[in-house]
Amino acid sequence: MTRVVTLSASYGAHGDQVGRTLAERLDLPFLDRAIPAATALELALSTDVAESLDEHVPSRWERMAMAFVNVPAPTGPSQLPPEEIKTREQFRAESESALREVADTTGAVILGRAGMVVLGKRPGVLCVRLDGPVEDRIAQVVAHGIDEASARKGQREVDKARDAYARVFFGARQDDPRLYHVILDSTALSVPTCVEIILEAAHDRFGGLA
Repeated sequence: MTRVVTLSASYGAHGDQVGRTLAERLDLPFLDRAIPAATALELALSTDVAESLDEHVPSRWERMAMAFVNVPAPTGPSQLPPEEIKTREQFRAESESALREVADTTGAVILGRAGMVVLGKRPGVLCVRLDGPVEDRIAQVVAHGIDEASARKGQREVDKARDAYARVFFGARQDDPRLYHVILDSTALSVPTCVEIILEAAHDRFGGLA
């Protein structure tokens, strides 16, 4: 059975650090938030736009996603331009296909990519959310050398964009506890502690294969 851990992390919640360490400990590939260039080409998107779709710093597509969120609930498909609907659905289909292929073959620790939505119902998958109070997350970013004004701006924009990404492209809310097996405050717990807790949960979820 392949093993997959999906990580959803808010801004400043140490998602990258936890993800990379966890992948090393589980001897699994680590898939970060960047979309493979091949997917971008298939969608006729530039790499920077494709990356922005998958939870990097907000760009044109995040702003479009947030605009979609603010549109009144449509009564029919004609309320959004057909080319936007097609592109949105195509992006989701390509993203889901890539995640399922990984889950069917090598397994992985997956950061972002709405992995908890796409793969959460599978038996060999553990879904984890890393979060914490906004002020504490900002403090963690500042502790890594980012000035406070930039950290606050990043928190507002990145969290908003990630929320819009999940809602628009996958019909989910990142803060929905029903999507996760484990939710950790990674501002109150250190990265090593978060990793150990997730490893223990993975061992239980994977039936001793972790």
